[in-house]
Amino acid sequence: MQQQRFQREEFRECLRALLMTPLMSPAHEDFAAVRRQAEALREWFSRETGGILQVEREGARLFKRPGMVTDAMRGLPGYDRRRYVLLCLACAVLERADPQITLRLLGERLLELAAEPGLDFSFTLEAQHERRELVSVCRILLGLGVLHRVAGDEETFVQAGGDQADALYDVQRRMLAGMLAAMRGPSTWTPEEAPATLDERLHALVDEHVADSEEGRRTALRHRLARRLLDDPVVYVDTLDPEARAYFLNQRGTMAARLCEAAGLVAEQRAEGLALVDEAGALTDVAMPAEGTDAHVTLLVAEHLAAGQRQRKSNGADATREPIGIREHDIIDFLREARASYGRYWRKSAREPGGERELAAIAVERLEKLQLAVLKDGTVYPLPALARFALGEAQIRETRTVPAAATGSLF
Repeated sequence: MQQQRFQREEFRECLRALLMTPLMSPAHEDFAAVRRQAEALREWFSRETGGILQVEREGARLFKRPGMVTDAMRGLPGYDRRRYVLLCLACAVLERADPQITLRLLGERLLELAAEPGLDFSFTLEAQHERRELVSVCRILLGLGVLHRVAGDEETFVQAGGDQADALYDVQRRMLAGMLAAMRGPSTWTPEEAPATLDERLHALVDEHVADSEEGRRTALRHRLARRLLDDPVVYVDTLDPEARAYFLNQRGTMAARLCEAAGLVAEQRAEGLALVDEAGALTDVAMPAEGTDAHVTLLVAEHLAAGQRQRKSNGADATREPIGIREHDIIDFLREARASYGRYWRKSAREPGGERELAAIAVERLEKLQLAVLKDGTVYPLPALARFALGEAQIRETRTVPAAATGSLF
């Protein structure tokens, strides 16, 4: 019995680890356990999400398919189109490189690829900010286990840029091969059949074969919904097409039970949709509530938006109507006033005059990523799941065992 419980707990931890780190290097703390649970994990991901899991001695790769390829909230933090182009070019250089490569040589070969006329892309290593862009890409590859630093220092390369400022890396081929999580590689398309628009290209990378039968279509639909429930903070009914909505409303209880049991989540079902909540707060890229100035400000803005909705309902407004939004400049004014009460807890830059503008932008972006609000034409509109957040009054307890804290309530 104890052995079975250990197996279940280890399987759950491995599943959670792969959801957060789909490209896992041998250095990851859960990699050994993932290898032990490889067969069970492969079977579960194939059955529940249609995902493919490869586990080898050199690393593990879960080929996740996004539930929504057009979601602009996904991606690497701070990365724009230019950074992604550099990342792709760097991977192309490493694919052709020797087992070891220096940072300077990587940059020089990247310059050769960037000069291709068809790319319409400009990059040099002359300016410090461009060298910093290259280093940012290298650090992402280091974090993913694609590169392993042998010697040298990236910051010296950024500052000096001379021949003596360099770094040496080992190239991890297996991890590099797992960088592109696509069902069909872009190089397999002929010029005649290649998708033309960005939306077509994104779908072409992840489109899966669906059996031409009722059972095949139903299975594909279940897989898509399961992927969204595991990847997204909340799935709203009104974001689904009619076929998916009918299946979701009929099966969401059963689906939620299976996914929650395997991943250690808690289901919150409402009329507007379903959320699978991780009470530990670890199975997310953006936690809320959390520590730090940005997280605190986000919670303040969330409560401000939710309070407006509650006030509207208490005044007898129709809950089925479109929510009333708040202009961005009103949120900025709110944070300027909130600084008087909470500013002493914020970082120094946030307390500077004008800092509330940056804080407002950060808070709105975090709320959008959590699907608690949406920004349209300068107005922030709260989404239904925002109602679960509320701030309580600070309670000072005279005890050595329980620290003073601001309590939060869910409703």
